[in-house]
Amino acid sequence: MVRLVEVAPRDGWQNLTDFIPTETKIELINELGSCGFKEIEVSSFVNPKAIPQLRDAAAVFAAIRSVPSLVTAALIPNRRGLDPALAAGVGKIVFFISASDTHNRKNLGCPQSKTLAEIEMMLKNLPVATRRRVSISNVFGCPYEDEIHFSSVNFLVENLVAAGLKEITLCDTLGVATPDQVYDFSGALKNGFPEVDFGLHLHDSCGRALACVMAGLQAGIDRYDTSAGGLGGCPYAPGAAGNLATEDLLFTLDKMGIATGINSQALLAYARRQALVTESGSSHMLAFTDSCK
Repeated sequence: MVRLVEVAPRDGWQNLTDFIPTETKIELINELGSCGFKEIEVSSFVNPKAIPQLRDAAAVFAAIRSVPSLVTAALIPNRRGLDPALAAGVGKIVFFISASDTHNRKNLGCPQSKTLAEIEMMLKNLPVATRRRVSISNVFGCPYEDEIHFSSVNFLVENLVAAGLKEITLCDTLGVATPDQVYDFSGALKNGFPEVDFGLHLHDSCGRALACVMAGLQAGIDRYDTSAGGLGGCPYAPGAAGNLATEDLLFTLDKMGIATGINSQALLAYARRQALVTESGSSHMLAFTDSCK
């Protein structure tokens, strides 16, 4: 069983220039919730000046349909975003920090060490029952510092685990990872921290994301962030393309006989509607539905 975490409503929409009406977002997320996902990253409680598209996060969370067994997550940059997220009924808090200090300063406005301290402080104030995860960006490469050494990633993981986090996502924010790098990093971290649930978040800038999933599977990773239609990209990672498309990975896993619990036809219907709303063009699934059966 492979777990797919759908991130289109957060990572996929955050770079869109035209604001998606709140009511439309709610309808799209409700439709996604009926596809069989166990977790959807719905929005982010960030400064609306930084990400205007997600300024309606509280309203979206207040109105989306509650689906049994579906976890609705939100990205939280700092303490200013934590209280409104908890008040909105967010199902999982997702913290984030960069493996690159330069990117951390550009993305979060402070050095890596301060973000780490901020996460530790938020964890102390988080209700015990609240689900939590942390995403480490630029694990496999950075637009400002180029190569990221494994020791830097391992250091962050050590500190995050010591702070009490047991679910960590390794993000290829720039989309430059190679399969051998993913296999080596993932395997070493799983061996070093067997109590941690590691996942991968892969962008497809270089066309290697699907190959990197295969390497991740070989290393024992069974949780992947994906975005319907391949939408996404970090505003502070110049050159990064969209995320690995949910439909591409779903089709591949289906053909390999690996279960996900996701209804491919329901996802296809959603992807078509999202493409119309976001004017992002046809979904990847539209192509393989016709030519890759």
